[in-house]
Amino acid sequence: MAKITLGIMDPPYESANTTTAFRLIDCALRKGHEVFVFCYEGATALGYSGQKKHANAVHGSSLEEEDHPNPKEWIAALFRLAGQRGVKLTWCNCGLCVDERGVENQVEGACRGSPVSAWNNFEDASGALLIGTN
Repeated sequence: MAKITLGIMDPPYESANTTTAFRLIDCALRKGHEVFVFCYEGATALGYSGQKKHANAVHGSSLEEEDHPNPKEWIAALFRLAGQRGVKLTWCNCGLCVDERGVENQVEGACRGSPVSAWNNFEDASGALLIGTN
């Protein structure tokens, strides 16, 4: 199968780019492809383990009614899917970007890397996609 590399730059909750990236990763894993994800800039907060669900006073909804999803849960689900399918998912965060944003505590399975990690994986990929910010 192919090795697919994706670069993501958008922070959580800011655009549909993140949802699109998650859907692409899900599809690739389901088809048996190895996936390497490199999170840069605000996207390093996608796997931050400190994310919390919250009520929405503007909508007048409680915590339970709002049922606000957190990207960390989606990433954990992608890792579970990769395990079930027996394919490799690497979720790598730019260490410099993590430190700048204070999002060191990440979901289980995420790793630290550098732009060199991204470059090497983009070079080795059968297919690559960089989803930049809006």
